Amino acid sequence: MSDKRTQKRIPVEIWIEAERAGELYFQRASNLSVGGAYFTQTVPLPVGSEVALKFSLPGDPHEIKCQGEIVTAKDLGMGVNFKKLAAADRARIQKLIDAQK
Repeated sequence: MSDKRTQKRIPVEIWIEAERAGELYFQRASNLSVGGAYFTQTVPLPVGSEVALKFSLPGDPHEIKCQGEIVTAKDLGMGVNFKKLAAADRARIQKLIDAQK
């Protein structure tokens, strides 16, 4: 199995609010890239599910809001791709990743 991820991921411990069909979930993200995140210790949503996401980065009070799509789901985890992520928010995530070198 090949790894399709091309963006650098960093380990994180942040909570991401995910809303789907009027239901609100608080997901713990274990890693983060400019393209998405991986949620751990959760019952995965079906692949292809669309979710509205809200979260803040460590040390940055600015709230990031974007759409997401569940792209992987297994065991007690799922991967989400960010969609419609504002350029400024993408830059904030990239700055956090670059600081992890």
